[in-house]
Amino acid sequence: MKLKHYLWIGLLVMTVILCVLPGYSQHVHKKLGFQFSTVGALSAGIYDGMTTFKDIKQQGNFGLGTLEGLDGELIALDGKFFQVKGDGVAYPVKDEMKTPFAAVTFFRKERTVRVKERMTYEGLQQAIDQQLSSKNLPYAIRIQGIFPYLKVRSAPKQKPPYPPISEVIKRSQVIFELRNVQGTLVGFRLPQYFKSVNTDGYHFHFITSDRKAGGHLLDGEFLDTHAEIETLRDWHIALPNHASFEQATLN
Repeated sequence: MKLKHYLWIGLLVMTVILCVLPGYSQHVHKKLGFQFSTVGALSAGIYDGMTTFKDIKQQGNFGLGTLEGLDGELIALDGKFFQVKGDGVAYPVKDEMKTPFAAVTFFRKERTVRVKERMTYEGLQQAIDQQLSSKNLPYAIRIQGIFPYLKVRSAPKQKPPYPPISEVIKRSQVIFELRNVQGTLVGFRLPQYFKSVNTDGYHFHFITSDRKAGGHLLDGEFLDTHAEIETLRDWHIALPNHASFEQATLN
């Protein structure tokens, strides 16, 4: 009886491993970045939602983007998604809401860069660059700490016919200056050759530790913070399946 008992336990354990491990490996160990639409489409004013956040959560628990109608800034952190609207306030994102552009991954840090001396945003980028094995690979980066100064932005929801994003930034964006604020910067460093489909270089969105405010990072000062980095070895892009994308003139 004991032998049968152990055999059944062993069979059960193997069944669980075979069912769970493939999905776990795909999301965690594959080091995959998943992007919905392109920055070029967003720049051209294609703000129609292409997929729901219920589906996006299947591809990542960490990342950034925006919401349908260019309605604010998206932050995904620890599996929870937030929308920082034009008032600078962070709101939980519902599963049925949609995005015209987002980039996500299942974040798992590989190494940490500590910033103890006061640095500008440019200095921070240079400090992280020195720790990267190659500038030709994409990286997911999470920066946590108390920030002496952050300059962030958001924009109110746009209405059709949608203006190009350059006009929205020029006319509608709202800038917020945060001082001695605690929170997390969520973002990516992407190679220069990504610039036709995404933002090359560094791109961060910020959310406070109480998850009540944030925005798209424009500038800042950094002191006693740490940047957690993961190298992404694969990057997938899902293109919109609607007429506004298919009929647009994109560079």
